[in-house]
Formats: sequence, C-alpha cells, structure tokens
Amino acid sequence: MKKCVITVVGKDTVGIIAKVCTYLAKTEINILDISQTIVSGYFNMMMIVDLSNSNTGFDEVVTALENLGKEIGVVIKCQREEIFDMMHRI
Repeated sequence: MKKCVITVVGKDTVGIIAKVCTYLAKTEINILDISQTIVSGYFNMMMIVDLSNSNTGFDEVVTALENLGKEIGVVIKCQREEIFDMMHRI
C-alpha cells in the first residue's frame, strides 16, 4: 500500500471537499481516512489516501493538487506517509 497524507487549509468556500475528492476519484486514489473542521471561517482537512491503484505518479499528484489548491484558493500539500511520520516524531 502506498499511503500519503493530504492536507488542505484555507478560507472556507463552497466545494472544497467536492473538488479535491473529484480529483482523487478521477485518478483512482482511495481515501482511507478523512477529517475536516472549520474554525472561525478557516477550513482544515486531513486525509490519508492510498495511491496503490492509481496510474498517476506521486510527483504528478503533488503538482496537480498544488495547482488545484491555487485554483480554489487553498493550500494543498501531499506527503508520503513515512516522511510525514518522521517529520512529526519528536
């Protein structure tokens, strides 16, 4: 399994979840877990996804999600799970 952590942060607007999930579905990236909150008008979402069935390469996914974020006015980051774990282990 090729797990990645996707984070989405920015001002809350209509359609953020729909647009991110539509991209993931089109590229056959499976959502394993998802959490989202809105605090004082700011949207925050964290997803654990599996890229195993996707024919889209990791670097292409990272770039596409960053571009999607710019398009919808949020910041989207995608990191390999093992790197995310190492960065947050203290």
